Amino acid sequence: MDLTEFLRMRGEKLEKVGREYKLIYYDGSGKHDSIMIHGAAWFDHKNQVGGGAIQFMRYFYGMDFQTAMNELLGRSVAPIAHSPPKAAVQEKKIKKFHLPKANENMHRVYAYLIKQRFISPEIITHFAK
Repeated sequence: MDLTEFLRMRGEKLEKVGREYKLIYYDGSGKHDSIMIHGAAWFDHKNQVGGGAIQFMRYFYGMDFQTAMNELLGRSVAPIAHSPPKAAVQEKKIKKFHLPKANENMHRVYAYLIKQRFISPEIITHFAK
C-alpha cells in the first residue's frame, strides 16, 4: 500500500521533498513537518518513531490492527476522523554511567581493541595511562 496516495485520498497535506514526502499537519502548538513518508514506510524525526502503513494508522489514528487493515484495503466502515497525529511522549530513563572495576591485566583488552576494533596501539596506550 502506498501510504502517500492513501493519505492524499483522505485529505492530508503532503509536500514532495526529493523522492520522499513530508506530512504537514497542525495542532495546538502550530505547524509540524517532521514526518517523512516513502512508499509504505514512514518516520517521525521529532518522536523517533517509524514503520509501515499499519503502524502509521495505529500510531497516528489510534486504530487497532483490524480497523487499520480494513481502512488500508478500502473496506472502511466509518471515515477516518481528520485529526492531527498524536504526539508521542516517551520518557527515556537515563542510566547513570559507572566505571567498571579496574583490571590489573590489560593484555586481553589491548588485544581486543587492536585486533577486533582496529584501534592504533598508541591511542590505546595514551588513554590507558
